[in-house]
Amino acid sequence: MVVILSPDDESVNDFRFLFPAFGGLLYGYDIGATSSATINIKSPTSSGISWYDLSSVQVGLITSGSLYGALIGSILAFNVADFLGRRRELMVSAASYIIGAVITTLAPGFAIMVIGRFIYGIGIGLAMHAAPMYIAETAASQIRGRLISLKEFFIVLGMVLGYVVGSIFVDINSGWRYMYATAIPFTVVMGIGMWWLPASPRWILLRAIQGKGDMQELREYAIYCLRRLRGETIDNNSATQEVEDILAELSYISEEGEATLGEMFQGKCLKALTIGAGLVLFQQITGQPSVLYYAASIFQTAGFSAASDATKASILLGLLKLIMTGVAVLVVDKLGRRPLLLGGVSGIVVALFLMGSFYTYLSNVPAVAVVALLVYVGCYQISFGPIGWLMISEIFPLRLRGRGLSIAVLVNFGANALVAFAFSPLEALVGAGALFFIFGGIAVVSLVFIFFIVPETKGLTLEEIEAKLL
Repeated sequence: MVVILSPDDESVNDFRFLFPAFGGLLYGYDIGATSSATINIKSPTSSGISWYDLSSVQVGLITSGSLYGALIGSILAFNVADFLGRRRELMVSAASYIIGAVITTLAPGFAIMVIGRFIYGIGIGLAMHAAPMYIAETAASQIRGRLISLKEFFIVLGMVLGYVVGSIFVDINSGWRYMYATAIPFTVVMGIGMWWLPASPRWILLRAIQGKGDMQELREYAIYCLRRLRGETIDNNSATQEVEDILAELSYISEEGEATLGEMFQGKCLKALTIGAGLVLFQQITGQPSVLYYAASIFQTAGFSAASDATKASILLGLLKLIMTGVAVLVVDKLGRRPLLLGGVSGIVVALFLMGSFYTYLSNVPAVAVVALLVYVGCYQISFGPIGWLMISEIFPLRLRGRGLSIAVLVNFGANALVAFAFSPLEALVGAGALFFIFGGIAVVSLVFIFFIVPETKGLTLEEIEAKLL
């Protein structure tokens, strides 16, 4: 968890949030490192293996193996999240990361490597599900947005780290093994950190009111966990009062059992699912993977020879993403979620139409594409990037949060896979210019969706969000 600040103190005084956020860092690192690992592993001179002559399908399986695992991890989370709890789910995620990274690093052949990538991906799916929930349920409402957005910051930080490590090892013999081995220490730190941290007090209270244990014992345990998480910023009386307030607001579900699949599409949860799944769907289908795919060629066309190498261009864009995500982290609890979404997505619309214009009418003005690329990346990182994950962690009612969030994460990874796999055929069918205009049209639709559907959650407790906005 989490840095918890007192209401009068907005400085970060604790680094406990780093451990769940490492789940995001390891996801980002995998994206960055794999981009160089696939170059190294195909090299007859530096791969260090006899099976380097991989087909495009095999390279695709290495690249997307973790994505398939993440999809399975999201499905698993639907069934085990509320049973395991947020903390133990993150511990299982760390174990999957460790096992997957070790198998990938030591893989003697292609099939074993893909298995390792798949297991690592299961860790991604579980971490992307549990980390925002754990942080949301343990952070004070006035800084909840900042702390959950920091998870996105750590995803981008992991990407930059992966690009840098990849650039170091890309020409070294068996460099791909070193790239994947570099993740192992981070996975161990994440696992030990989550073992040390206490459980989410809200999850404990959910178990109590659903009759999954002795009410008094679980109530006292929730107080203990809350005090451990908040440290010196909360005394026993304040912790007891907060636990009682949460219990009072959740008393309506005391007679209800665990959520069923059918309930996910009814009432409050349907509204929450529409908001959360809608945001993460638009996050992907407004073309983010496709825009980044063109990054290196855009820089090359613009004459930036030093950045024409894909790895160097990726590092440059990664640093921009890191800076803009940092901006979002600093202002999200001051400005709110809606202003960042509306402003950022408006910029995305402009950038996508500029990109479409470059590939259709303005190919002799490469500066247009460079500006469009930078605007897109910057605007994405202050809007869809952090706010999408933030909203899905806040918007679901507690009783349905575990399963609701698993559906939203599944939509995210599913849409990511769809865009990644459909991009090349669509580009061949309609051309790059038309494709970016299509993405621009989808971004306009997402802007309308945000304006009319997405509520403002700034400063509200999770219980107030459920009571007032759903």
